[in-house]
Amino acid sequence: MGIDGLMKFLTPLHRARRHGIAALSVGLGALLAWPMPASAAAIQSVSIDGNAITLAFDRAVDGASGLVLDGPRRLAVDIAGLTAGSASASGGPVTQTRIGQVRPGVGRIVFDLAGYSVVSSAALTPDRRTLTLQLTDSDARAFAHAARVGRVAYAQPVALADAAVGRGGVTVPLDAPEPYRLPIPRVEGRADKPLVVIDAGHGGHDPGSLSLDGRYKEKDASLAIAKALRDELLASGRVRVAMTRSDDRFLVLQERREIARRLHADLFISIHCDSAPGSQASGATVYTLSETSSDRVAAALAAKENKADVINGVDLGAQSNDVSSILIDLTQRETMNSSSRFADLVQREMTDEGISFKTTYHRFAGLAVLKAPDVPAVLIETGYITDPNDLHLLFSREYQHRVAMGVSHAVEAHFARRLGRTDVAMAE
Repeated sequence: MGIDGLMKFLTPLHRARRHGIAALSVGLGALLAWPMPASAAAIQSVSIDGNAITLAFDRAVDGASGLVLDGPRRLAVDIAGLTAGSASASGGPVTQTRIGQVRPGVGRIVFDLAGYSVVSSAALTPDRRTLTLQLTDSDARAFAHAARVGRVAYAQPVALADAAVGRGGVTVPLDAPEPYRLPIPRVEGRADKPLVVIDAGHGGHDPGSLSLDGRYKEKDASLAIAKALRDELLASGRVRVAMTRSDDRFLVLQERREIARRLHADLFISIHCDSAPGSQASGATVYTLSETSSDRVAAALAAKENKADVINGVDLGAQSNDVSSILIDLTQRETMNSSSRFADLVQREMTDEGISFKTTYHRFAGLAVLKAPDVPAVLIETGYITDPNDLHLLFSREYQHRVAMGVSHAVEAHFARRLGRTDVAMAE
């Protein structure tokens, strides 16, 4: 293999050096195109010890590569020279293991991940019968980057390994991963007031939905409405305000809700515009988290190794997964109830400001930005960018101001209700 070919293959690994992938044994990008051994191997066992995954085969395999996938989070490991077998394992960062056949001569083991875990190192024993993967806890942005990098070789094909100097293969030393620093926005308002985090949807290279002619972008309308809401809330003097973004920048969905949690927000409001090309759909909608998504979130959070500060600063590290799941579930149920009550207020107050809603104004969905277990959250679709009438409204200052007025009044009513319930509880 020439220098140009080697550098072409090493480039994606070099880009990944700052995102949790430490030192990997490198083979050819076309790993799975190499001839398979005469006798296919079968998987004997899959074991998980902490963050280490060990795959044992009954005979030598020809090579291994893998990639991480998002939505849901998975690690897919392809083994050249493996027939599909059966094995099951879970624990640590892995919630479930599945085995299948990608194509003749290539088996795939899929690990469903509880959190943002990436492979930091991989080693195949000299007899090529045991592959060990070391996983490292990551974060949303690093995981998304690893998913974009794509396939990474864990072990060279036999033909390349035999040709390597000293039979040691080619190793790429990578820098130690640097922790990603979550952007924390400026908080405005009096310190003794409740905090509202406003999230302007999309941004940067993600334009969101587009108008039918492609000239108008959701990211611009959502930012303008979010700024109008910020100004209205600050003018009221009743709350503090922070924005996940106040300019045209991209944020991973999980970062948006994590900003609210890091700031210990009392309320999270995500602003968007809807889209339905070829339909007559128009009007606003309010979304809150669905029951099904709540159950998945509680289970995933309870399975994480580091359970410190999961809900309201409470350290669940000393609790079992069952107890943690119950505590998280109880917290999220109350959060969901509070979110639903606020959604009703949003509809009432925005309607008073002349904002039209769809017939079913309150909907439930597993939207990523709504999944913080301890922060009441709503996502407001302020109108349809694909409807000519809504499009005109979404980009008009007068409509943006009316949306901001309605949501601001809903926020005031929400905290007034919460204060009233607190006073009653204290009196009792």
